[in-house]
Formats: sequence, C-alpha cells, structure tokens
Amino acid sequence: MEGSDDASQAVADWRLAVWTLCSVLLPVLITAWCSFQRSRRQLLIRDIFRKSKHDWHYTDLFGQPSYCCVCAQHILRGAFCSCCGLRVSESCLKKADQRFLCKEIMMRGTAGAPSSMPHHWIRGNVPLCSCCIVCKQQCGTQPKLCDYRCVWCQYTVHDECMVDYLRTEDCTFGEFKDLIIPPYYLSAINQMRKEKRTSYEKVAPYGRKHWMPVMVLANTRSGNNMGETLLGEFKMLLNPVQVFDLSKIGPAKALQLCTWLPCNTVRVLVCGGDGTVGWVLDAIDEMKIKGQERYIPQVAILPLGTGNDLSNTLGWGAGYAGEAPVEQILRNVMEADGIKLDRWKVQVTNKGYYNLRKPKVFTMNNYFSVGPDALMALNFHAHREKTPSLFSSRIINKAVYFFYGTKDCLVQKCKDLNKKVELELDGERIELPNLEGIIVLNIGYWGGGCRLWEGMGDEPYPLARHDDGLLEVVGVHGSFHCAQIQVKLANPVRLGQAHTVRLILKSSKMPMQVDGEPWAQGPCTVTITHKTHALMLYHSGEQTDDDDASSLSE
Repeated sequence: MEGSDDASQAVADWRLAVWTLCSVLLPVLITAWCSFQRSRRQLLIRDIFRKSKHDWHYTDLFGQPSYCCVCAQHILRGAFCSCCGLRVSESCLKKADQRFLCKEIMMRGTAGAPSSMPHHWIRGNVPLCSCCIVCKQQCGTQPKLCDYRCVWCQYTVHDECMVDYLRTEDCTFGEFKDLIIPPYYLSAINQMRKEKRTSYEKVAPYGRKHWMPVMVLANTRSGNNMGETLLGEFKMLLNPVQVFDLSKIGPAKALQLCTWLPCNTVRVLVCGGDGTVGWVLDAIDEMKIKGQERYIPQVAILPLGTGNDLSNTLGWGAGYAGEAPVEQILRNVMEADGIKLDRWKVQVTNKGYYNLRKPKVFTMNNYFSVGPDALMALNFHAHREKTPSLFSSRIINKAVYFFYGTKDCLVQKCKDLNKKVELELDGERIELPNLEGIIVLNIGYWGGGCRLWEGMGDEPYPLARHDDGLLEVVGVHGSFHCAQIQVKLANPVRLGQAHTVRLILKSSKMPMQVDGEPWAQGPCTVTITHKTHALMLYHSGEQTDDDDASSLSE
C-alpha cells in the first residue's frame, strides 16, 4: 500500500510540475508569437510604404471619424496618405495601394503639352464643415464612407450630386490656384529643358498674369516639433513637389526648383526658427553666386522656433502653435508685401603674432552680442547638445533661458566689460559707461519679443529700420537690466547707429553670439559690415499695442 501511495504521489507531483510548466510557458509562447506576428506585419507595412507612390503614414488613432476607402468600414487606426488623403485599415493597405492613384507630381504619357487636367476625386473622409459645390449643402454628415473630394481644388460633392460632367471637367485648382504648380506645367517645362528653351513665362498655367508659385521648406526639428504635421497639410493643398523636409534635403538643392519657374515669381515659406531662415537665406546667396539671381524668391516665415525675432519683425508673429489653419497661412503668403532685409558680414579675427588661422566669418540677420545674453545662449546650447530630447517645447526652452538668466544675475560673469573692450562706430571710438553687455541690432525685436532699441518708449531716439543699412548699438548693465527692458521698466544704454561696427576684445575670454549661435571667444577684433539685401515678405496683419506704438520705426 505504501508503494502504491508513493507512486500516486509521484504521478500527482509530475502532473503538477507539467501544469505549472505549461502555465508559465503558454503565456510566454503566446507573447512571443504575437510579437513575431506584429514584427512581421510591421515589416510588410514598411515594405509597402517604401515601394508605394503614396506618402503613407501609420497612426494608432485618427483625429476624426474615418472609414476605410476599400472596405468602407469604420476604423480607429490605420494608414493615411499625407498627399491625397486616403485612409485605409491595415488589412486593406495593399489593395488600396494598388487600386488608387496618388497626386501626380508631373503628368506622364501625354502627347504634346497639355494645358489642363481633370479633377482627381477621392471618395469619403471629406473635411468637416465642407460644402457640396452643386447643392451648397454640408458634406460628410452621414456615418459611412460617402461623398467625394478633389485632391487638387479641394472641392467636395455629395454622392447623389456627382454627375458625369464633374468626372471629366477640368480642375480649376481652387482657391490656391495662384500658388500651386500644376503637374502639366512641370511636364511642359521638362520638355522645354530637353529642347534647351528657357522662356518659361510662355507656359505659365491658366494664362494668369499674377501666378506666384509657393515653395514650403519645413524644418521638422525646430521648436515645438510641428513641422511633420505641417508638411502633410501643405502636401494636401499644394503639389507635393513644392513641399520639402529640410531634415532630408538641404535648402540649396530644394531651391533649384525655382529655376523651373518664371523669373521673379516664386515665394518661399520657411517653417522653422530664425536659424532655419538664415540657412535658407544663405542658400539664396549661393544662387546669386551661381548666376541665378533672376530666380531669387521672396521669403515668408512660419515661426516654429524659440525666439522668432526676425519673424516678429516682419509681421509673422512670435510663434506658431496651430492657432491658424494652413489655408489661412497660404492666404497670408499671397497677400504679403515684398520688402528688403539688410544682411551683415561679421568677421572675427583672433589676436596674436603667430595666429595663422583664417578669420571666422558669419552672416548676421538679427543681432550680434557679447555679454550676458550671449552667455545665456551659450549655456542653453551646451545643455541642449547633451540632452536634445528635453528641448522639444518652446515653453521648456524659454524656461531654461530664464534659469540661466537668473543664475547670471547672481554670478555676474560678464561684469566690467567696458574695461575689456573698445567700440568704434563708423571709425569713431565710443566712450563706454559701466556695462556688462553690448548688443548690435539689425531688426526691431530681440530676446524673444522685446523691442530693445525703443525700450520704454519714453525717450526720443532715431528711428530704427531693417533695410536702411544702419545698425543700432546698445549696452546693458546685466541680466537683471535685460529683464527690466523686456517688461518695459528700463531703457537700454543707446550707444549709437552706424554703417560699420568694430569691437576689440583686449583681454580674457567672453561669450559671443550671432543670431543665437553662441561661442566663447578670446582676444579678437570683431568687424561688422554690410553684405547684401534679402528679399523678404512682410505680413501686415493684426498688430499688438507694442507694434502699433512702434510701427513708424519699422
């Protein structure tokens, strides 16, 4: 009996061990199988994305009620094309990729040079609050895949209002026809280039006299990381060939599209911070060197950076956070007026008898400074280089600047600057009072929205402009003085205006910056001279009280 009890106990223990092993292994195997299937599915999706002519993106949650364009089922997640607006479930992605055409960048396979093209209709997922062009009633109101939208003119039409003539009617390209580069135009220009003809004005679309094609250059790494979303929205409204991601293609290469377009017609919208704008303007200067001056575009700004002082000066605002729709931004670009912006050459020559290094040369659009604001920029830059992922928000960036400004109020690393430097304006030496910083201004705004030259506005001063070939030079007593000026509790120390500025750093090492790009500099001579003009666009939209008070200075 004892032997049989031992055997039965052993069997029970063995069964317990088996079930325990199964209870442990089964979830592990299921998890491994699911991970394998998910990885395999993601690999297939990426392969479709890579080979497709659509600009597919995957999302875990659509921002509005969406329906698959293949099976017509309601979907919460799936893929969407940022160019034509197709939305599909994951299981229907391959069918949709084969069945539906995306926006054509350039028309192919057509005899001769076409001068028009039909609508390109996509069914379902029309924009909210859109109206039918036939009956003028709201579209997309039914909870199903319904109604049509043209991917070029953005017109919408009900299923029951869609008639044969709309399917074959020539597309007018809608509200933004003056900004869009039509595919048939690029086909005609391509043919002309093969025949070595350059009279592009003769094939301007629609026979319009005021065609002003726009190019969008977006820096997806700027400020609050809105660039990726904006790229998709602009591709929906324009020809995708007009929209460039500067993290993938440099501005010099992107701007070569200007040579395919009539002279003096192109407008460029730069989506990024002041540094991105400077990058684009440098590329435009390279076009002048190449002899492409007649193709030079005018530049508008959509401010995505932290400071955005140049954007603020030109009327485009202190920062964009999605408060205005993309359609309104394009309207502003169409209505903007052309102006000139001075650009300056900043040459930094190190001191020393045995110095064989070439002088550093910068191009300045906004301002040059030595002192506490440059120290703040240098500390911020060093911190951002170590942990770039922390600096994806405009608010966080400004908070870090505030922290370093407060720290400098206590430490005062730049004190007695007037004993360390000599300043010359147009060859005349300036006697400096007790200062910690010197700032040389080309534009009206400084430090993220402060009108530094005007100060409190209670003292008479010469007018400041960004196109008069003059620089404004001011001094500050420290970080606390800078803060007082920003809240209009103090005036700067106005040192004068000049066509040429020369600053000699006699001893020690001091922080310097040009347009927010800081560095630590030893004894040197800094010479600032006029370099060239940039063609910019000024938006005369709604102004703040500060802008109204100083509109004469602009």
